[in-house]
Amino acid sequence: MQRKSLEDFRSKLTPSLDYWEAYHSAPSNIALVKYWGKFEPQLPANASISFTLSKALTSTKVVFTRSEKQLISVALAGVPTPSFIPKIELFLKQIAPYCGYLSAYSLSIETTNSFPHSSGIASSASGMAALAMAICDLEAELSSNPLDRQKASFLARLGSGSAARSIEGPIVSWGKHRELKDSSDLYGTLFNKVAPVFSTYCDTILLVHKGVKSVSSSVGHGLMNNHPFAEQRFAQANHNLGRLLRVLESGDLEAFIEIVELEALSLHAMMLSSTPNFILMQPGTLSIIQKVREYRMQTKTPVCFTLDAGANVHLLYPESVADSVSQFIEAELKTFCEEGQYLTDQCGQGAV
Repeated sequence: MQRKSLEDFRSKLTPSLDYWEAYHSAPSNIALVKYWGKFEPQLPANASISFTLSKALTSTKVVFTRSEKQLISVALAGVPTPSFIPKIELFLKQIAPYCGYLSAYSLSIETTNSFPHSSGIASSASGMAALAMAICDLEAELSSNPLDRQKASFLARLGSGSAARSIEGPIVSWGKHRELKDSSDLYGTLFNKVAPVFSTYCDTILLVHKGVKSVSSSVGHGLMNNHPFAEQRFAQANHNLGRLLRVLESGDLEAFIEIVELEALSLHAMMLSSTPNFILMQPGTLSIIQKVREYRMQTKTPVCFTLDAGANVHLLYPESVADSVSQFIEAELKTFCEEGQYLTDQCGQGAV
């Protein structure tokens, strides 16, 4: 896909439709190499790469109606949620230079998540990706062109950085990196040089805590601005990404496990050492990590953990060992999950 600049995303379309409905689903994603720290306008301090999921997703219907004054309404799981409106309004303001036609429309948004909102499973990523797809759906109709998925990634990024990685799948990078020819800070890029084992990789999300996080990701990113270890962390992430690219191509599971677990713990180390510092892991998180390491050592099963900005643990493993890992979860890990709940997922193909 052609690499684009800011100017390539600007639109001069006129709002020629009075009414349009768009329905889109977009998945969450789980970063293997983490992005933590950003600068305006929503650009990453380091490159990242992620598995796109398939079942942990946001489904969104947007009704666009021509109106003299733009009005926004949002319902989450059928319940009017006016607290979301300021974030949507800010997002529309941020994308206005690239979607000028939108100012002529009111938006009625109905959205649902297949997983707990704001608990560290990147609901903002899937939500913004689904909304961006709906907007690009309207743009495609106005222009009589196919839906531009690269622009959807670009727009989604302005609402939530990691949303740039939720448009395509199963493996997507975001951020410029010298070993990724077409990489960009502006949108996600599909990574195609993947060993077969990784194209069907599994992710079981252990719901240690289903409630709202104590510190939002936006606040956490901001604390990297004056972090004493920020530059070292950005360099570490870019180095690890270079290593992981070769691992994803070769299928080296041992090296995959080493890099992914190091990245998870490095992310939380930044939280622990920022000012002010904060802890998103919970006792159950640490217990699961210990159990996973013991299980892997005893059985040689290639299962590893990773963490997003929250307490929940993602277990990553090849599809070939899914049955044994499922038994391990039921016997040893389920007890650390809130109400014994977990989500079983797998790499997916992105937004639809």
